[in-house]
Amino acid sequence: MDKIVVFSGNANKELARKIFRNLKAKEGSSLISQFSDGEVRVEIKENVRGKDVFVVQSTCCPVNHSLMELLVIIDALKRASASRITAVIPYFSYARQDRKDQPRVPITAKLVANLLTVAGASRILTLDLHAGQVQGFFDIPVDHLYAINVFLQYFRKMKIEDLVIVSPDVGGIKMARAYAKRFGAGLAIVDKRRDSPEAIEVMHILGEVEGKNVIMVDDIVATGGSLVGAAKALKKAGAKKIYAAITHGILSNNAVEKINNSHIDTLIITDSILLKEEKHSKKIKVISVGRLFADAIKRIHFEKSISVLFGSIRR
Repeated sequence: MDKIVVFSGNANKELARKIFRNLKAKEGSSLISQFSDGEVRVEIKENVRGKDVFVVQSTCCPVNHSLMELLVIIDALKRASASRITAVIPYFSYARQDRKDQPRVPITAKLVANLLTVAGASRILTLDLHAGQVQGFFDIPVDHLYAINVFLQYFRKMKIEDLVIVSPDVGGIKMARAYAKRFGAGLAIVDKRRDSPEAIEVMHILGEVEGKNVIMVDDIVATGGSLVGAAKALKKAGAKKIYAAITHGILSNNAVEKINNSHIDTLIITDSILLKEEKHSKKIKVISVGRLFADAIKRIHFEKSISVLFGSIRR
């Protein structure tokens, strides 16, 4: 391990500390701050020449600053002659804009992939991308981890009976199917439709949830509107306990208030994004992916397969 150095940006220091602890390694010495006008300032304070370097940085709120901080750190490491630079990005922002679904819109996921590559990243390690095809936007290796095993361990301790896995929208059916297979549970989908631009959204439940305990699964919860609406439809359809297992808890605007006033009994998120103090709630439980990333970093460093970390999941 003497050839490995792990640095952290400022976006999620708490997760970075858990990764360091699981790696039994110290954080690489660096200065990461801002100039008076807000420009990112980075200085690497130890020798990284010929080292295998990992940079832990979620590109979460403030998104643009976190992304720019990551790019500048990578550039500094490249110019310091690091042998390999792996960008460890627990939450990969801009992945929701992964295609041209209407005229004259950007594909920002591809843009960010280009920026990271040009900055000097040799490899990407990330978790539950919003769209799997984002991996193909990179011309460098991408290791894509899944949070499914972390959630599986959490829910197995609860020993929930009569379980159904639910996708809160049609777009998440592949993820829900993978979870249903691993949990050995039934599958249902919330189909959201608008009959006209002026009509109120109507929720249809595809699958049997009456008298069942349900776990809604998705990769991102932002404003919480779709999740809360889906929970309401599930409760109306006769569901008992309603849980939500969401990898990345953005929880923007008044999302926490919506969840507190919803039919969701517990929202379980990972610490890929730091849950700020003002967003804490009795209904929100945070589980860590620190060990998952530490194990992946070790395996990448020693040139071992990381597929054992997510098993035979197929979406």
